[in-house]
Amino acid sequence: MSFVLDSSALLALLLDEEGAEMVAPITRTSELSMVNLCEVMTKAVEGGGDPDLALGTIESYGIRVRSFREAHAIEAARLRPLTMHLDLSLGDRVCIAQGKMSAMPVLTADRRMAEADVGVEIRLIR
Repeated sequence: MSFVLDSSALLALLLDEEGAEMVAPITRTSELSMVNLCEVMTKAVEGGGDPDLALGTIESYGIRVRSFREAHAIEAARLRPLTMHLDLSLGDRVCIAQGKMSAMPVLTADRRMAEADVGVEIRLIR
């Protein structure tokens, strides 16, 4: 099955955290928003890592990185009033918007995100 990966799901894989075993087998059929890629690479840099090395590792998994376009921005903005009570970040909303626009479920480690009732299936990895 194909999924849109949230930053937390990809980070679980990269850091070999709980839930990584759910992410690893589906990477070649899954996608990630460019915004969420930026989040993951930022975490790598914050941890003292090399962004080029992080990108190379991510690319080795075969995850398709999708552009962030005007339509995605509009959809992420539309999600704000529907998810304010959950305090979802821009990255969370971008991921959900990507799932909606790609007609794919979202895979995340974020329990708040999984509580969003926005017409997109959101599955937890742990």
